[in-house]
Amino acid sequence: MSQALQKNGHLKMVRHPHMLAKAQELIPELYHHDVLPQAMISAQPDAQKIHGWRADVVNSAEDFFQYDFAQGEHVIIDFGKHCVGYLEFTCEAVGSPPDAPAHLQFIFGETLAEVVEPFSEYNGWLSSSWLQQQDCYLDELPGHTRLSRRYCCRYLRINVLALSRKFQLRFTSLKLDTVTSASLAALPACETADLQLKRIDEVAVNTLKNCMHDVFEDGPKRDRRLWLGDLRLQALVNDVTVQNYSLVKRCLYLFAAMTREDGMVSANIFVKPQVIADDTFLFDYALFFVDVLQEYVAVTDDSETLAQLWPLAWRQIELAMERVAGNGIVRDSSDWWSFIDWHEDLNKQAASQGVLIYCLNKALMLARTYDSSKVTWLEAQITTLKSAALRELWDPQSGFFVSGESRQISCASQVWLVLADVGTPESQRQLLAHLLTHPPEIQMNTPYMMHHYVAALLQVNEPEQATHEIKRYWGAMVEHGADTFWELFDPLRPDFSPYGSKLINSYCHAWSCTPSWFIRKYLL
Repeated sequence: MSQALQKNGHLKMVRHPHMLAKAQELIPELYHHDVLPQAMISAQPDAQKIHGWRADVVNSAEDFFQYDFAQGEHVIIDFGKHCVGYLEFTCEAVGSPPDAPAHLQFIFGETLAEVVEPFSEYNGWLSSSWLQQQDCYLDELPGHTRLSRRYCCRYLRINVLALSRKFQLRFTSLKLDTVTSASLAALPACETADLQLKRIDEVAVNTLKNCMHDVFEDGPKRDRRLWLGDLRLQALVNDVTVQNYSLVKRCLYLFAAMTREDGMVSANIFVKPQVIADDTFLFDYALFFVDVLQEYVAVTDDSETLAQLWPLAWRQIELAMERVAGNGIVRDSSDWWSFIDWHEDLNKQAASQGVLIYCLNKALMLARTYDSSKVTWLEAQITTLKSAALRELWDPQSGFFVSGESRQISCASQVWLVLADVGTPESQRQLLAHLLTHPPEIQMNTPYMMHHYVAALLQVNEPEQATHEIKRYWGAMVEHGADTFWELFDPLRPDFSPYGSKLINSYCHAWSCTPSWFIRKYLL
């Protein structure tokens, strides 16, 4: 029996205990691996480096464990790669017996900028509590400490804020106990002969691994929870890499475990200390529940899960169709949110039309397998919505689809209507070629949107251009030193952040891991 919970606007949230029980049966095992310091470094200003900083090695890791720290000193440690886990260390006093606690501050950085630029100057609109720092007081020395909070970093800055004058502090051990639910023991080999693509694949797999915990997280630094849009892309990469299908299944059931009273799934789920659906509901993300289910069933043939989740998937279709106006186009208004991409000027109407058609096609695949009574209706709706897009949104003068009252031209609109298979294969190919030669002002800001562009290129049989875009975009991050792929990246604006500060950006982000899927599935 479902249980009604708190209000969300005029609609209640409803918990479905049988779905939650299914999800909780699938909590994964976490794998642990110790990572030790690789070097002591200094950060030097360098305008030629990403974010304006360069790391210079100043001492070995062995030297770190021989150094005696006085009050006011600091050190920056490089672990050599992006890590997610728990910091453990042992300290001892050097000199006289310790007559006061040692006060240490730890600052964790996915990038060098995070451990150099002061958090006190942060002025972004996301909470500063996401900035990774922790003060620690050592009352007894020698002593071993394990920080209870999980952090992610490549760089660790240790500030020795306070000691007494009678002693100094020495670290005798320090490590990160890294955690993931991804087992790489049986990881299939990446067969590409292209060395740059091999390196991109390696970074993409590491990105996925560091985002896999008791759910597929969007990012281990921020927001550390299950988002449907990220899950959709992680599940694709999972199919061709670690193949942890139980975790995909768990995440599907978590979204089914708590819905809005009208049946709409939330855009994201909190799993601790209890499962709570966020009060954020997105037109496109809710539809992607259908897509994730279809892809999961296609690779697992799990008919039992399909039978249990099909009614909820179908409900997402029904709710989305309520937004379709009499002219066959998704209504654009101020009372909805469709994500599509992080771009404050992007009009979402045309792209959302594409998402709706795309997910109707996915529902049609499921219906042909499981619920034939829906097939005729779905086929008719797909035909109607495609015809409406060509009639209402196509602008022959510009050669682009337009969106909203302002008839905005954006990359996202073109990409999503190609993915929706609107028009002929030749017209779709010409549209993407036109996009290259006549780029709109409203471009793509995230690896998430870039994924869909590459997918569209492959759909129109342009593997060479798709490979070029992967190398140009994700390859540029690797050239900047990324060992996991970032939430946001604009090659022309490397400090871009929709949150007001690059310090709050996530530099290991789930929706950025899809080059592995392209490289491995399409044999690039």
